Amino acid sequence: MISHLKKERIIVKPIIITDATFKESVLENDKLTIVDFWAEWCGPCRMIAPVLEEIASEYAGDLQVVKLNVDENPETPQTYGIRSIPTLLFFRAGNLVDRSIGFLPKEELKAHIERLFVAVSK
Repeated sequence: MISHLKKERIIVKPIIITDATFKESVLENDKLTIVDFWAEWCGPCRMIAPVLEEIASEYAGDLQVVKLNVDENPETPQTYGIRSIPTLLFFRAGNLVDRSIGFLPKEELKAHIERLFVAVSK
């Protein structure tokens, strides 16, 4: 388990990033970072948005959640082969460590995150 269980409730929103800020926000960040590739018109993207907001708050300080609109920022999705949305890419210290495509219920996403915390701590 990580320290998020001991923290008081902090409201943290996902950070909106662009192609121009991707390197600084994601690749130059040491924290576990979830990048949500989404679009305004995408129904499953709208479904996962509140889940990611809750995750950002629950894991505040331990991980970062960022959102990149694929319609407004085509370069980064092309670089990472994003063909379906929502796609979540998981980065640690600038390295892509995992990916998930489609909607995930909150408990599944939390279990996925916990596995990644265990994997990177070894």
